[in-house]
Amino acid sequence: MTIAQLARKTVCELTPYQSARRLGGKGDIWLNANESPFANEYSINLAGLNRYSECQPPELINAYADYAGVEPQQVLTSRGADEGIELIIKAFCEPNCDSILYCPPTYGMYAISAEINDINAKVVPLTPEWQLDLNAIAEQLDNVKIVFACSPNNPTGNLLVRKDIIALLEMTTDRALVVIDEAYIDFSLQDSVKDLLATYPHLVILRTLSKAFALAGLRCGFTLANKEIIEILLKIIAPYPVPVPVTEIAVQALSPAGRARTKFQVLDLCANRAYLQAGLGMLAGVTVFDGYANYLLVKFTDADKLFNTLWDNGIILRRSPIENCIRISVGNRDECEKTLAFIRGQLQQ
Repeated sequence: MTIAQLARKTVCELTPYQSARRLGGKGDIWLNANESPFANEYSINLAGLNRYSECQPPELINAYADYAGVEPQQVLTSRGADEGIELIIKAFCEPNCDSILYCPPTYGMYAISAEINDINAKVVPLTPEWQLDLNAIAEQLDNVKIVFACSPNNPTGNLLVRKDIIALLEMTTDRALVVIDEAYIDFSLQDSVKDLLATYPHLVILRTLSKAFALAGLRCGFTLANKEIIEILLKIIAPYPVPVPVTEIAVQALSPAGRARTKFQVLDLCANRAYLQAGLGMLAGVTVFDGYANYLLVKFTDADKLFNTLWDNGIILRRSPIENCIRISVGNRDECEKTLAFIRGQLQQ
């Protein structure tokens, strides 16, 4: 047998997630991966690396629980929120039997993780206002074990209406989990639904340190849920999912000083987002959608042409599946000024 014949058919036919790094590019301005422009310094103690790490380091769990305002038994840490998605699907869906449901345009890994695990994916697009289509979701819930929703949503940047999330939780009670992906919630913390964990035991929330905490390279994510769900996920997580240096750095980031620094940097990025939104919004033929994270979705008359020109000139942005739209991460002020000036120059030619 060939290697391809030995491999699972599902995997051979899979189109992998097209991450920013896989797409590549060459340039000086990278505003394509929703990364933070801040490179913060940390100290690492290299002693003890000959020993395995704890599966769920108490100091890290306690630090994030304190930050999120939940109990430690409601927190699981993993290799980014992506592993959280994978664990939830593996733990709660039977292959070739159960389904997940997700609402595009949204983060692509929900569908890819389902496909990898031979789980059917039902698609209910967001409304034209990029909100949950509750009636359509209600009609598609047969055999659905997990509903994924993202708020702020990637790539649109908008928040889901809270009353719609509550309505979704009501309709899925005793039927399915509802996973709210809050990877970008640190830019709009007051809009988190973590308070609903006390009312809805089937609610799961995904979080990460990759965005606001400027630790994309650390790969440290969190799942917030009731104790029963966390205990189920702990049955299937890898034995040593959190490297010792990851714990050390994450705990420093979640310290009072680290949280204060993050709060300041979030305010800076929100100011830069407002600068980009105002500047782009003044250009003819450009629509800038309201954003509540560290990126903006922007519609142009000919997005493909503009994207390619930017790419060729070393300004790397992100194509969007939404027609004639480009997603622009919010960088430092210099990056934002140069990107805005280049786009203005191209559109005014």
